[in-house]
Amino acid sequence: MDSGTDGFLPPPECPVFEPTWAEFRDPLDYIAKIRPIAEKSGICKIRPPADWQPPFAVEVDNFKFTPRIQRLNELEAETRVKLNYLDQIAKFWEFQGSSLKIPNVERRILDLYSLSKIVMEEGGYEAICKDRRWARVAQRLRYPPGKNIGSLLRSHYERIIYPYEMFQSGANLVCNTHPFDSEDKDKEYKPHSIPLRQSLQPSKFSSYSRRAKWRQPDPVPTEEDIKKNPELKKLQIYGAGPKMMGLGLMAKDKTLRKKDKEGIICPHAITMKEEPSGDGKVMLTLPKEDLNHNLEPCTKRTRRLQKNHCSAQFIDSYVCRICSRGDEDDKLLLCDGCDDNYHIFCLLPPLPEIPRGVWRCPKCIMAECKRLPEAFGFEQATQEYTLQSFGEMADSFKADYFNMPVHMVPTELVEKEFWRLVSSIEEDVTVEYGADIHSKEFGSGFPVASSKGNLSPEEEEYATSGWNLNVMPVLDRSVLCHINADISGMKVPWLYVGMVFSAFCWHIEDHWSYSINYLHWGEPKTWYGVPSLAAEHLEEVMKRLTPELFDSQPDLLHQLVTLMNPNTLMSHGVPVVRTNQCAGEFVITFPRAYHSGFNQGYNFAEAVNFCTADWLPAGRQCIEHYRRLRRYCVFSHEELICKMAAFPEKLDLNMALAVHKEMFIMVQEERRLRKALLEKGITEAEREAFELLPDDERQCIKCKTTCFLSALACYDCPDGLVCLSHINDLCKCSSSRQYLRYRYTLDELPTMLHKLKVRAESFDSWANKVRMALEVEDGRKRSFEELRALESEARERRFPNSELLQRLKNCLNEAEACVSQVLRLVSGQKARVETPQLTLTELQVLLEQMGSLPCAMHQIRDVKGVLEQVEAYQADARKALGSLSPSLGLLRSLLERGQQLGVEVPEAHQLQQQMEQARWLDEVKQALAPTAQKGSLVIMQALLVTGTKVASSPSVDKARAELQELLTIAECWEEKAHFCLKDRQKHSPATLEAIIHEAENIPVYLPNIQALKDALTKAQAWIADVDEIQNGDHYPCLDDLEGLVAVGRDLPVGLEELRQLELQVLTAHSWREKASKTFLKKNSFYTLLEVLCPCVDASSDGNRRSRWMERELGLCISDTELLGLSAQDLRDPGSVIVAFKEGEQKEKEGILQLRRTNSAKPSPLASSTTAASATSICVCGQVPAGVGALQCDLCQEWFHGGCVSVPRLLSSQRPSLTSSPLLAWWEWDTKFLCPLCMRSRRPRLETILALLVALQRLPVRLPEGEALQCLTERAIGWQGRARQVLASEDVTALLGQLAEVRQQLQAEPRLEELPTQLSAPAFEPLRGGGSKDMPKVQGLLENRDRMTCPEEVALAQDPNLDLLSSLLPQLSGPVLELSEETRAPLEELMLEGDLLEVTLDENYSIWQLLQAGQPPDLKRIRTLLELEKPEHQGSRTRVRTLEKRQRRQQKVDLGRNSKDLQEELEAKKARSSGVKPEEQEFVEEAEHENILLTPTDHSPILKGNRNSLQQKDSDPMISLPSLTPLLHLSYPRHQVL
Repeated sequence: MDSGTDGFLPPPECPVFEPTWAEFRDPLDYIAKIRPIAEKSGICKIRPPADWQPPFAVEVDNFKFTPRIQRLNELEAETRVKLNYLDQIAKFWEFQGSSLKIPNVERRILDLYSLSKIVMEEGGYEAICKDRRWARVAQRLRYPPGKNIGSLLRSHYERIIYPYEMFQSGANLVCNTHPFDSEDKDKEYKPHSIPLRQSLQPSKFSSYSRRAKWRQPDPVPTEEDIKKNPELKKLQIYGAGPKMMGLGLMAKDKTLRKKDKEGIICPHAITMKEEPSGDGKVMLTLPKEDLNHNLEPCTKRTRRLQKNHCSAQFIDSYVCRICSRGDEDDKLLLCDGCDDNYHIFCLLPPLPEIPRGVWRCPKCIMAECKRLPEAFGFEQATQEYTLQSFGEMADSFKADYFNMPVHMVPTELVEKEFWRLVSSIEEDVTVEYGADIHSKEFGSGFPVASSKGNLSPEEEEYATSGWNLNVMPVLDRSVLCHINADISGMKVPWLYVGMVFSAFCWHIEDHWSYSINYLHWGEPKTWYGVPSLAAEHLEEVMKRLTPELFDSQPDLLHQLVTLMNPNTLMSHGVPVVRTNQCAGEFVITFPRAYHSGFNQGYNFAEAVNFCTADWLPAGRQCIEHYRRLRRYCVFSHEELICKMAAFPEKLDLNMALAVHKEMFIMVQEERRLRKALLEKGITEAEREAFELLPDDERQCIKCKTTCFLSALACYDCPDGLVCLSHINDLCKCSSSRQYLRYRYTLDELPTMLHKLKVRAESFDSWANKVRMALEVEDGRKRSFEELRALESEARERRFPNSELLQRLKNCLNEAEACVSQVLRLVSGQKARVETPQLTLTELQVLLEQMGSLPCAMHQIRDVKGVLEQVEAYQADARKALGSLSPSLGLLRSLLERGQQLGVEVPEAHQLQQQMEQARWLDEVKQALAPTAQKGSLVIMQALLVTGTKVASSPSVDKARAELQELLTIAECWEEKAHFCLKDRQKHSPATLEAIIHEAENIPVYLPNIQALKDALTKAQAWIADVDEIQNGDHYPCLDDLEGLVAVGRDLPVGLEELRQLELQVLTAHSWREKASKTFLKKNSFYTLLEVLCPCVDASSDGNRRSRWMERELGLCISDTELLGLSAQDLRDPGSVIVAFKEGEQKEKEGILQLRRTNSAKPSPLASSTTAASATSICVCGQVPAGVGALQCDLCQEWFHGGCVSVPRLLSSQRPSLTSSPLLAWWEWDTKFLCPLCMRSRRPRLETILALLVALQRLPVRLPEGEALQCLTERAIGWQGRARQVLASEDVTALLGQLAEVRQQLQAEPRLEELPTQLSAPAFEPLRGGGSKDMPKVQGLLENRDRMTCPEEVALAQDPNLDLLSSLLPQLSGPVLELSEETRAPLEELMLEGDLLEVTLDENYSIWQLLQAGQPPDLKRIRTLLELEKPEHQGSRTRVRTLEKRQRRQQKVDLGRNSKDLQEELEAKKARSSGVKPEEQEFVEEAEHENILLTPTDHSPILKGNRNSLQQKDSDPMISLPSLTPLLHLSYPRHQVL
């Protein structure tokens, strides 16, 4: 059929298998399992489990290959025949001086080959013309009737084909040498020259060579040749690679051929030799040597005879081949092909003159046209690709061809287009295919285990998998594992890199072995397969349809170069299947199954062969087939069998049995052949180790079979040998010179056969016993024990899992099942009750089954006895059911009797119905009895469901109606209760009590009603707890209230008290949050309670530091736990006060001990101090050393200045520059407390008192409130003692002296006169009293009060840093002389004040006195100056950005009117979430109190000092009465603290 015209119809799909993981573990077992099904199709597809995804192991960067070139329309057999025919006819007309032009008929190119073939089948040109059957020819060519196409076909045939056909037949014709001059519309044919361009020379002696090798390319045509031949330009084949010859690279002179209008159309006249035939007639024939003459390459030479040749012999050779005369040598024409001579007037038609260019005689033309084509094969590409470059080329080709993305092209479209292209004569599409790439050289796509051992666990798993194509051929049960050589493509996988349309042609595997192909990735690969039973049919069809190809290449199907459309094969009765192999899928081909296919796009596949035990007979048949075809073998089948037979213990039983059968046949054949050798008289022999010889040295010269067991050789002809099947084809030498070369003697072969038999005979003997027992061949059934013994023997001897063993196991299982059923029938009552009863039908089937089993079973008598009892019981039951009113006792006794039978009798069902009705009515009566316990709703529903299954009767129907009504009422109340439990709108306790009271009258237990009752009980208990707390003598703790709120929220009851408790908890949390913001630093690791409590663990710096680091990790215990306060102690105010007082004393003692310890450490600022000698550790974990280290004034520990917050020298609050001269260095803020000592923000006392005022309004007790009260008492007590000391006479005098010194500094010349450039000489004018730049400095200091951020302050003070640095040499001290009696109480107060987490003015005053009483600490001042400079430099840019933002914000604010602002505030207030009126009132109060909580600026130090001096004569506690009462208002119901 013409598939290209009618379209392609896909064949049916092949079987597809999806193994489970259990089946997938052993590949050979699974393939053997599916073989009965898959072998019928020839090929099958296997989808591995989804999780089986081997990694791609090819080194992509190093993978380079050279593909093959495939021209699609040259692959298909019928198309190739047509192209060869067109090439021949084109060559014929080219020799006539014309180019072939193929005419168009009905808008399609005329198929000249089919036209010629149909004309021959119809009887030839003359017969068709005589009978006028050209219309039939047109019909067979599938042209529409009625358009006079037959006459047109006749015209084309006479013009193009008929001269060529007549010329080949050897007739004398005078043809039109220019038949195409008038056909301008015909398409000029471009010759393919397939055999010459893609010629193939099979390798003759290649070792284990599976594919034919390529011939060397012909010389590349020169540029001159290409210019002269326009056809060569159009073909574009003048690159590297093989070239076709005979294309006509010489110039043609078309003027020498003239059209003869007078004669009929015929070829040039050829004078034939007249030979008498047997009947006296004269036959016109060409000499045989002329017909077989092969043309040689043409060379340009003169056509005229040279007159200077004087040799007579030379002169005789120049005679005309037609008239045999040598006269008129100026008209004698010399053939460029054979050098024969012809007179130009002796030719038909005669030539008017000597032609120019190449000229060949009619004999050469005939020989060239009749020459058989050479073997067809693929040519190799010239470009080397990587995977990436090949993929880019392949994807680009496919996308351009189909004009859509490659992944969107349907596979059906590609398939139809492929078969259209391979059948097309007009379209020449060329693709490239990277086929048969050796994995040993380029690397396998699967992971391969190597000695390096660098595989990952996942790769190791796949490297050892049986489905790995490197492993499968060498599995223990694979035949190929016994071949030592690495046969490329059979034992070692081959790789395939495909693109769209690249194809693999029809073929079967070498030695008819299995093959397996795995597609690693890429687009699908389409396969076609033919089962082995139809292999010969396929070969016959292809030879019948294309005999021309097989005549020139008999082993064409073994070269993998020929396709044939599956539809064509199917139309001739060949069964064909197809499949699309996707990435990650296997395709398996079975022995002698022809298969072919093509690639849908860019992909990467890997394939290998394998052989199993069932292949051995097919392998032997393949060798015989190869012998008939004289085809080379890949390996010696005899050698393989003998090698396996030499080690039978390594074979499993299936393999041993198969090898034994093959070995037996082989030994018998060897005996016969050697006997024939003796009969011929050849007696000499010598042993030969054939396995050590190369294959080409032991191949039969006749059939090419590789010899192993024996061969015949000759002493006189050592270059060749033959197998014993061709002993007459060795040589012509005498038999006495011939001798036998053998591998084993005839005595050694039976020994090897016996070893195999010993290995396999145990299985055969066992199999015979099993077969005889299962088929009861001797008429005696074996006992069950005998069959069990046979099954145990197979297990002990590890016999293979054969079909016979499976039958035996099935028989035993069936017998065991029968015995088990019989035992249940005849066993006791307990076993009968627990196991389901048999039906009467099943009992009868059981009896028949036991009788049909091949084993004798004595339990059959028991079954027959049970059957008799059942029949008797049926008779009694029918009699009882037939009576009008059977007694209940009779029915019960019959039921008990039926149960004892163990068999389900139909009559027992009716008895059971009557019993079930009575039983159910009794259950309903008991459930609804007033004295009975309430049953649950589920029980009642189950009782109703059971009632629906009971057979209907009046009493049953009435009971069902009453029960249904009761359940409806109960479900209604249950739904109400469920609604109350789940509804968001909780109901009051009174509503729930009413529902519960009404539901108590229902005689059913309702779970939701009970849950509602439990919830109401819990709610009442919760209300009682709330009343107890509300009516108690003390305020409740926050933890207690939070617990009550959490419990109340979970209850499904509406509680009025819950809202009040939630409000109290909310206000308590709000106060705690404000207190935390007041005390805690940003990102502090301390809790509020820890900050308020004294640090009792201050004695050890190591403990403090480790606790600091643990706080960062959240591992440290709190200070409250160090105080010894448990959760219960925090509820007792007395315990908190006592613990706080004890903690104050411990904190003071601990800090004193720590100061002594740290003071003994060497100073990091000393030049002799190194990191190794210093013992101080900074918070960063490093040792502080050198410049930049600061010492804490409280704990005396050293720290890096960059790791902690340091004071600013001029950040202290002063009213003006006049009252705070710069030279008053004791007022500079140089006091430094480390982060371990200063744990909080230390708010002022006024802020804390505001918190206490807010605390007294809370009806809740908080541990933080009690701790804050203790801290406030401690701070007020210290303030009183400090004021008392500051009011003493000595201290008052010291303060007066300090004021005088300040006045003296103010009286000195102002700093405005300082020069702008503060250098070393500038200090003299400073002392002299004059500076004109002082206003700048003063202005910067005065602007300090208007700056709102640290960056602005730092920027404003930036000039002061240089000024302060210049003033350091002028600083002197001490300013005051403090006696030891005066200094000691001040230092003690200073220590206690630094421990307080409160800021007090008295603390700063005492610090100034102590500073003035000692020399200025220049080292610390310099350190602070150095630490401040980087901060000021980085702050300037931020300040400018901040100023720009402020200016933009001011413009926006000015654009708003007051009305908009008021509306926005009201909207924001209205959007506050979830705050009730009570909560809103509290929030407003808290906002008002927040004003008091905001830390206020410190009053000036000197002003505070004056206040202290004014109060020196008064009681130091005069100012305290207004503060102390606040400490007692928070807890009015407790004891006064």
